[in-house]
Amino acid sequence: MKITVVGAGGNVGSTVAFAVAQRDFAKEVVMVDIEKKDGDKTFYPSKGRALDQWETSPIAGFDTKLNGTVDYADTKGSDVCVITAGVPRKPGMSRDDLLEINSNIVEEVSKKLVEYSPDTIIIVVSNPLDVMTYVAHAASNLDSKKVMGMAGILDTARYRSFLAQELDVSPKDIQALLMGGHGDTMVPLPRYTTVAGIPVTQLIDEDKLNAIVERTKKGGGELVGLMGTSAWYAPGAAAAQMVEAIMLDQNRIFPCAVRLNGEYGIDDLFLGVPVKLGHGGIKEIIEVDLNKEERELLDDSAKHVRSTMDEFKKLMNK
Repeated sequence: MKITVVGAGGNVGSTVAFAVAQRDFAKEVVMVDIEKKDGDKTFYPSKGRALDQWETSPIAGFDTKLNGTVDYADTKGSDVCVITAGVPRKPGMSRDDLLEINSNIVEEVSKKLVEYSPDTIIIVVSNPLDVMTYVAHAASNLDSKKVMGMAGILDTARYRSFLAQELDVSPKDIQALLMGGHGDTMVPLPRYTTVAGIPVTQLIDEDKLNAIVERTKKGGGELVGLMGTSAWYAPGAAAAQMVEAIMLDQNRIFPCAVRLNGEYGIDDLFLGVPVKLGHGGIKEIIEVDLNKEERELLDDSAKHVRSTMDEFKKLMNK
């Protein structure tokens, strides 16, 4: 089993690679990134991080090889490719600037990956996630069951961790479901949230639950405010969990950003919904029953994502 992570010289990508290696189901993890110039010096972040991580193998007890590179030829024959490449929004940079820069990066990366691994599965982590997953799908020309975005697992993990802290219970016992776009319009579903099978609404006051839902929606921003940069441990672990589910054919049910073609009454849009992940990628898109309020929230989230998509398409056609 061979896994490639693009953007592995950065925090998120290197965390994905390390989390996959520590799970020890893959033969090799290829860590790809560009070289960095500083005056007359040239640095190779992906090679350095790969070496540093491999040197932990005797301590952590894993056999998965970690290889850093700047050459996409080294990714040949990858079963799964994770794209974390892109730039964060910087001061003075408009939303359109970010869309254009990252879409160009993801498009180029996707084409290079399928050139060497035409049967691969692509997981997108780059932001804005829903649009970047669309870009990867269009550029790679892969079947839609083989291209997906990582967001729902991360958002659900934040939601569950906040609940575990509030209730003083193990996060292992909390199961939850979120849907919709990644960000403020995500749709947490308390009705589908349980603690050891007990509906969470029986264990926590409505006001506290609503506060946790709102905190979850702004979870990424909270971390940026604390660290001055975006998160990487939880996003990296979430992407690694998706890779494991696919490669070990676990048939795990996860919320992922996938292309909808009529499911939930939504067409031609990448949006977060529960899917079954296993061999070959997305085995099934699961349609859960939503009440009127939940349905309205999902529709609003879809409208927001479609609006961003429309902005992106206009930008690309300018």
